[in-house]
Amino acid sequence: MLIEGLRRSIAAAGLTIAMTAVSLSAQGAPAAPRRITLDNAIEIALRSNPSVLQAENSARLSSLAVEQQHKQLLPTLNLTTGTGYIYGAPGLPSQDPTVTAGLAARMQVGNVYSTVANIRQAQLDETGSGFTLVRSRQTVVFNIMSRYLSLVQAQEQLAVQRKNLESVETQERQIEALVQQGRRPISDLYQQQASSAGARLSLLQAERGLVIARMGLIQDLQLDPFGDYDFVVPELAALSTTSASLNLERITQQALAQRPDLRASEVSLSSAEQGIRIAAANRWPTLSVQLGYNSGSFSSDQTGAFFNQLDQGRRGSLSFNVSVPILDFTQGVTRERANIALDNARINFASRQLAVSTEVETAYLDLQLAEQQLTVAEAQLQAADRALEMSQTRYDVNVATLVELTQAQTSQLRAASELVNARYELIFRSRLMDYYLGDLEAGPVY
Repeated sequence: MLIEGLRRSIAAAGLTIAMTAVSLSAQGAPAAPRRITLDNAIEIALRSNPSVLQAENSARLSSLAVEQQHKQLLPTLNLTTGTGYIYGAPGLPSQDPTVTAGLAARMQVGNVYSTVANIRQAQLDETGSGFTLVRSRQTVVFNIMSRYLSLVQAQEQLAVQRKNLESVETQERQIEALVQQGRRPISDLYQQQASSAGARLSLLQAERGLVIARMGLIQDLQLDPFGDYDFVVPELAALSTTSASLNLERITQQALAQRPDLRASEVSLSSAEQGIRIAAANRWPTLSVQLGYNSGSFSSDQTGAFFNQLDQGRRGSLSFNVSVPILDFTQGVTRERANIALDNARINFASRQLAVSTEVETAYLDLQLAEQQLTVAEAQLQAADRALEMSQTRYDVNVATLVELTQAQTSQLRAASELVNARYELIFRSRLMDYYLGDLEAGPVY
């Protein structure tokens, strides 16, 4: 009953797939699929990933903040004009409307201490935004590589399941012939048919895993989910790193020196120190310079033409103003806020340093483990192949039972699947090491 149920489920799934294929073929010949390599995927992600776009906008805003701080040192130029009407006291006549015009230039010098600190803080924020952008791009590169490798791994797992299905179906045909010859009991055929049904189910599960991995990559690339894409398998040898070529102490120092997120945290600390200087500068005097040139006023009560009256009353002015703060109740709050911001920046920088060291050491140990797992998986597959070959020979000469042969086939399938996982685990750990070291290039690198 179990075998018949599996057969019906698999037959229904096959019928659904066949009907879908017929429906698609009826719509006309599809266009050639879009070919996408690993380099292409990285380029597409860097152009369309929301986190990268937001980081680019933040970097641009920081650059504009620096520009704004520099331009605040430039003078402002204003053109003013106005009219007025003077009402007389009770019993006295009112004056006609007057017209005035003027041109004024003003420059806010401030105190040098605050001005320099503001400019320096804006420059540091710009540098920090640049490091954040680099790390954001590295994160996208790593995520896309992981997705891409998961897709290739799913393709290899599908190939393993297809090969296994071919093997068990061939074995089923052989056993059926032996049963017909009376050399094997009918129970062996039933058992092998159950194994074939299980292999078909495993193949369907592997196909589903491939579809999920494919859709995950398409989603990360912001591509049309209904498009047809051909993802090219990359050269895997270039993606692996051996732990023997790495020194833990050296790579830890390397990560501490070049990780963009750590450098951004360090720059944020320096920016917070500038914030202390800005808060302290509020108690210093502020200097402003103003240069003005104004026309006279025109009134119909006075003699003379319009432009003559304006010309006769023209005058210029030059003023220097010094503002000395005496009492500011918010000054203490401003300084306290700056101190808290500095303390938080120090905590964040120390925490980031510790996290980087821990991540690198963990990645180093995981890389060593992945190398050992690959070695073990290769040895297991070799042993499983030999055991399967021996069991098949023993079964053919009626020495071994079908149970023994089935167990050998299961062990060989498990070993082949684990070898695929071990191979891609090593590649993943190698790329993760580069990510933790801050070595991933934000662009096509392979």
